[in-house]
Amino acid sequence: MTTPHTPAVPVPATAPEPSRFPDLVPARLRERWRSEGHYLGMGVYQLFRTVALAHPDRDAVVDDHGRVSYAALHREVLRVAGALMDLGVRPGEVVAVQLPNQAAAVATELAVAAVGAVALPFPVGRGASEVEALLRGGRAAVLVAATEHRGRSPVRTAETLRSRLPDLRWVVGVDTRGRFLSTTDGPARESDLPAVDASGAARILVSSGSEALPKMVAYSHDALAGGRGNFMASLRRDAEPFRAHFLVPLGSAFGSNATSVVLARHGGTLLLNDHFEAERALATIGEHRPTHVLGVPTMIRMMLDLDRCPRPGDGAVLVLGGAPLEADTARRAREAFGGSVVNLYGSADGVNCHTGLDGDPCDESGPGRPAGRPDSSVVSIRVVDAEGRDVATGATGEIIALGPMTPLCHVGEEGLDGRHRTAEGWVRTGDLGVLDHRGLLRVVGRLKDVVIRGGANISPVEVEAAVRAHPDVADACCFGIPDPLMGERLVAALVPRGGQEPPDVDALAVHLKEGGLDAFKCPERVVRVERLPLTAAGKVDRDALRALVD
Repeated sequence: MTTPHTPAVPVPATAPEPSRFPDLVPARLRERWRSEGHYLGMGVYQLFRTVALAHPDRDAVVDDHGRVSYAALHREVLRVAGALMDLGVRPGEVVAVQLPNQAAAVATELAVAAVGAVALPFPVGRGASEVEALLRGGRAAVLVAATEHRGRSPVRTAETLRSRLPDLRWVVGVDTRGRFLSTTDGPARESDLPAVDASGAARILVSSGSEALPKMVAYSHDALAGGRGNFMASLRRDAEPFRAHFLVPLGSAFGSNATSVVLARHGGTLLLNDHFEAERALATIGEHRPTHVLGVPTMIRMMLDLDRCPRPGDGAVLVLGGAPLEADTARRAREAFGGSVVNLYGSADGVNCHTGLDGDPCDESGPGRPAGRPDSSVVSIRVVDAEGRDVATGATGEIIALGPMTPLCHVGEEGLDGRHRTAEGWVRTGDLGVLDHRGLLRVVGRLKDVVIRGGANISPVEVEAAVRAHPDVADACCFGIPDPLMGERLVAALVPRGGQEPPDVDALAVHLKEGGLDAFKCPERVVRVERLPLTAAGKVDRDALRALVD
């Protein structure tokens, strides 16, 4: 066994203050949701243990290293929990997790829950500055990280940051085979595990980084397994256990629906690859026949462009979120994969709405993209003006949300709750939407996601959808670049289709104008790329694309 990486002088543990993760939702609402059965009254580990004892031989995780049953995973969870307790991890402390999609990441998150600590998972590809911001803002006492992954060493990166992170006491490595390197082989005894309050913090979700630095949001066991669990329950057609293939990182907000929800709440199986590659994802789908595939639209387009998508199986569901899903991608995905396509609107901040198993993600009868009917067992949704008043039916305003999955609070940066939560606990999403006369939500864009060219506002999402309709374009991303004269100018990064040469600026403008786009919204520059780069969370990396522009 390898000794965990430790500071030169270990720092004594200090108990976290009780107000570290305050619940900004009125207590009467939490109690009402509890009485209505939306909360299960059990911590994430306790829920997992119940499933493991009932179905010990069922596959819990199938990753690149093989199959892990619920019984085997339970043993590993207790072993990791024992190691965390030996390191002095106390209830309420934060344990950061930076691991690829594999059984070790699942076991670690469950072990953190078992010892009453708070998990802070984030994708393995995060850069040093973001890692430092997350560990500092979360005041992580321990980091469990990969020793090596695709040419990077998160463990070594953390060691270079140690002198600037006074709260970080231990860095524990997990090797390329997913083996937890610790000083103990002794599992925790069930009798030694602390009692866990299901209303207390279980996990900190990390935003995808559309802000200058990613935001962190604390969720309770109830909000994860209860509120988010209700969301996943709505995507089941029958009592068959989930076999969910997560294309997104488990450390992302989207990926938080894996361990705490599919596994612990619903007793399903997680199908995982340690990183996304379109060909590998298709191979996993073909071999393991998932009931659900969860990813972002860009990933699905990469798979569709290989022109050999196998059908995941009868009734398989594609759940696509994290970015707008335009109608063409939804139609192609439904035809190629042979199952329902669900457009999911959600975020780390605490909003969730989707088109459902029988909804129409291709509906173009109104502005933006359809997001289905809000589910009050997950969150209720309102659309409000700048003063917080409900707008008229069919009018555009900011989307706000409140319900059983609503998080406790923001973590790290002071002032975030004041900007993103109302006095009544509603989450201000910063997204623009419309609720129509049927109560269906359509997402129009973001308050901040606008390129301002010469005083005129341009929605990159709107332009991207029009650009993708060009026959020689497989995918596109539009973004603004600074300009001394106009303030900003719009650039389109184009992925060519089938070896074709993508259109130049003039040809693209002709196509867009013929399609009805206003002339001032046409991109003024075009950049050809072989594929759109993805962030660690699996979304398109606009900063990387901006770096390609002179």
